[in-house]
Amino acid sequence: MAKPPQRRIPRRAVHGVLFLDKPTGISSNNALQKARWLLNAAKGGHTGTLDPMATGLLPLTFGEATKFSQTLLDADKAYEATVLLGVTTTTADAEGEVLARSPVDVTDAALAEAIDRLRGDIEQVPPMYSALKHHGKALYEYAREGVEIPREPRRVTIHRFDLLSRDGDSLVVRVECSKGTYVRTLASDLGAFLGCGAHLTALRRTRIGPFDLNGSISLAELEALPAEDREGRLASVDALLGHLPQLAFDAVQTRSFTHGQSAAGIEGVVGAMYRAYDGTRFLGVGTLSEGGLLVPTRLMATGNQ
Repeated sequence: MAKPPQRRIPRRAVHGVLFLDKPTGISSNNALQKARWLLNAAKGGHTGTLDPMATGLLPLTFGEATKFSQTLLDADKAYEATVLLGVTTTTADAEGEVLARSPVDVTDAALAEAIDRLRGDIEQVPPMYSALKHHGKALYEYAREGVEIPREPRRVTIHRFDLLSRDGDSLVVRVECSKGTYVRTLASDLGAFLGCGAHLTALRRTRIGPFDLNGSISLAELEALPAEDREGRLASVDALLGHLPQLAFDAVQTRSFTHGQSAAGIEGVVGAMYRAYDGTRFLGVGTLSEGGLLVPTRLMATGNQ
């Protein structure tokens, strides 16, 4: 006798930010879907991807917080990485096929000089194995087909590039960089400067904007919690917006703003973005225009404020 179909548990309206410590071996989207399943959340998003090989900080947004997930896309990031000298790969990391092996005869002084050349404002050619689009198609799709697409160099800033340790041909480095930086390209460029080639064998994101791994949680830790306790690990919906100045609204301003109209009587910097509150209740964000008017940019949905 056939078993009756199991009823699917309806997804819940879950709102907030999860600071996830992503494991290696899964994509950022797979990590999001796993967390979403554990929270039984109706809606979720992430704030920028990590390669499947990479681990570390991946802020995930749920419910109303997804409206503010773009906030961290322009943020600086910090990583700890392991670089192997003497081997180049198709992807500039350990997931690619080996292209060449070269002897390594690199002094500590030569290494220090090459690292110094890669600090500050530099130009990087984005790797073919990346999610950047060409005519609506990701570059990695062309790469898998054996098609090479010309890429223009992009200017990025390497705020810090420090050697933490060296064990033969293996280096552990710390990188603090601007948005758009590919650490595996940095490793490849380092190998090119040294004349022996190199690729990335491990990568861990330790910081994004003002957030670090303190207070983050792994998928295994989240799964180990009782289901009713998991939502308690979420930060507030406005957790990613601490860099924006805060405004306290009166009843009239609140009424206008929450109905999608400009709130009047605001003093501040024209063109700047502000987060608005009615007491402790977060209302959304707006941009200040001429005449002291705060124009709503993103609003909390009615009932979730």
